Amino acid sequence: MKKDSIFEREHALLARAGELLDQNLDPIARDYYEELISEYKRLLKTTSRLVRHNDRNEQRLNDLAKDANEKRHQLEGLSKQLSKYLSPQVYQSIFSGERAVSVASTRKKLTIFFSDLVGFTSLSENLQSEDLTGALNFYLNEMSTIALDHGATIDKYIGDAIMMFFGDPETQGVEEDAYRCVSMAVEMRKRLLDLENEWGSFGLQEPLKTRTGISTGYCTVGNFGSDNRLDYTVIGAGVNMASRLESAATPGDILLSFDTYNAVKDRVPCEECEKLALKGIQNPVRTFRVLGDEDAKNYLQVSAENTSLRARIDRLSDSQRHELEESLRSALEKLASFQTLK
Repeated sequence: MKKDSIFEREHALLARAGELLDQNLDPIARDYYEELISEYKRLLKTTSRLVRHNDRNEQRLNDLAKDANEKRHQLEGLSKQLSKYLSPQVYQSIFSGERAVSVASTRKKLTIFFSDLVGFTSLSENLQSEDLTGALNFYLNEMSTIALDHGATIDKYIGDAIMMFFGDPETQGVEEDAYRCVSMAVEMRKRLLDLENEWGSFGLQEPLKTRTGISTGYCTVGNFGSDNRLDYTVIGAGVNMASRLESAATPGDILLSFDTYNAVKDRVPCEECEKLALKGIQNPVRTFRVLGDEDAKNYLQVSAENTSLRARIDRLSDSQRHELEESLRSALEKLASFQTLK
């Protein structure tokens, strides 16, 4: 069947018209019909050519659509792989067009988080590379899951160390960012306690413990590097402070800078440590340790706007606890009488 068989009826009409021309028609009528048939043939030929051209275009469009769909699937696969090299917030801001991929930075008040594994160097010397890789990846996966749940921007993994920050590209305000960071650190510490029995499967004789340092301050955040290779990261004194606090922390501890402590003191039980002389920082700094669950049970905190009372009950003598009890009772009576007067 011909490709233009869809015009079978039209061809039949032309054949019938040719038969009519063979009949005895007067010259005027014959000339009129011949012209009409000629124009109809020309129109049919043009229409048939257009249909064939349209069919070729349709096939071409179908081929292009199929090719575009295959390319889209390839790009989605590559994009999914690329997303593993970027923090989700950064990945989303780039691929949504909100953030340009260029050398640029801004200054913001951020909360910076550093942690590393205690004794990792000795572990790496005593474990087979396969066990070491498995243990490290398992640890990083567990910690990263918690980090993303709290909205952290994961900056980088440096061997066994993790660097993250809160406040860019998304922020909930300086105090809330600091609280989310400290809450994340506390949950990470609890998760490591839950995993104490898991490390034996990787050949570890002792459970893993971390040191953590958190600092809040103004930093420069953005894309740093060259036109060909960029790194989305943060630099500044706050970064240095968090790194030094992490190095100074004892195993299992979370050390806060004063600014971070000031942002979370009414929501997170902490105690002040001795001032520390940190490398790269001119003056000794005030540091604060986030209390664990056992310590928090012995921690008394009474807070109101611009007012706060904190005490470690287990460190008070009997006479000091009695004095504190009397002071609190007196304060409650005074507060009650003040409210009655009002």
